[in-house]
Amino acid sequence: MAKITLDNLAHSYLKKPASEDDYALKELNHVWSDGDAYALLGSSGCGKSTLLNIISGLLHPSQGRILFDDVDVTGASTAERNIAQVFQFPVVYDTMTVRENLAFPLRNRGASAQYIAERVQQIGRMIGMEHELDRRARGLTADAKQKISLGRGMVREDVNALLFDEPLTVIDPHMKWELRTQLKSLHHEFGHTMIYVTHDQTEALTFADKVVVMYDGRVVQIGTPQELFEKPAHTFVGYFIGSPGMNVISADVDGTRANVHGATVDLGRAYGPMQGKVEIGVRPEFVSLTDGDGLPVKLRRVEDVGRHKIVRADLFGNEINIVASEGAVITPDMTRIRFDPQKINVYVNDWLQEGEAA
Repeated sequence: MAKITLDNLAHSYLKKPASEDDYALKELNHVWSDGDAYALLGSSGCGKSTLLNIISGLLHPSQGRILFDDVDVTGASTAERNIAQVFQFPVVYDTMTVRENLAFPLRNRGASAQYIAERVQQIGRMIGMEHELDRRARGLTADAKQKISLGRGMVREDVNALLFDEPLTVIDPHMKWELRTQLKSLHHEFGHTMIYVTHDQTEALTFADKVVVMYDGRVVQIGTPQELFEKPAHTFVGYFIGSPGMNVISADVDGTRANVHGATVDLGRAYGPMQGKVEIGVRPEFVSLTDGDGLPVKLRRVEDVGRHKIVRADLFGNEINIVASEGAVITPDMTRIRFDPQKINVYVNDWLQEGEAA
């Protein structure tokens, strides 16, 4: 297990980057705690796999350093870093049995036969292949092979970190849930530092202690699932986390009030003068429909998703989403919406602004 420090780290795939836009991974300065589980979350091309490959030693950064427990490992190989990595597509030895595949990393390091047998049996049980340990990998399904790959990555207890690069892509939905649960259990049991790359917010939020949200090559927020939901530090976090994502609305902010197309919205905090692109953000869960006062909307449709209803509406020409309870009665005369003032966030040029208590 290791504390991981990213010191002035950045990377460009160009030989001579001329500007920040030329960097696939923009400058990072972060310390990730020993023994925590992190998820790198973002859309395709945001830099998460680039960062993972730098941490693993598969890629040398254009600038900066990476340290494991304050030891500079920037120039060290993957083997020297003592990490285990599981890739998006399964990497197994087809001529070996499941048991031999799982045992391979331990045999390479000279572990005793008894320890190997016990550990392989334990991991085989964890990945649901205890009764297939003596089958050859050739001919197994893609999801079975990926389970072997996951198991081989987790079989060692002495690694500095376990790195997962979208490992559940080829796994069926039920097994995804099961393996995520097992990975979480393994983390609690052994306390490995784990880093899990995904574009799936459900995977990230259910697996990680802290989620590292990346956008356009930059880490825009590191936080717990609750922090990401309640206080998105960047509008992208608001869009990306949640279903539906956060409503973001252009506004003029003056003190404790926001002006939206001439209508007034009370804010839960006070804000000073602002320049640039000013917006307010509010989660659909904190928007309520009413037939009284509030901002005028035109209802488009209501989607019943079982646990709640999602109301799609039009607010001054822009779509806004409202989450209503499953038992809520929605009538045609409900053409106004209100926001919970304490749940409204204010953004300037996409970044969260901290106001003062009103």
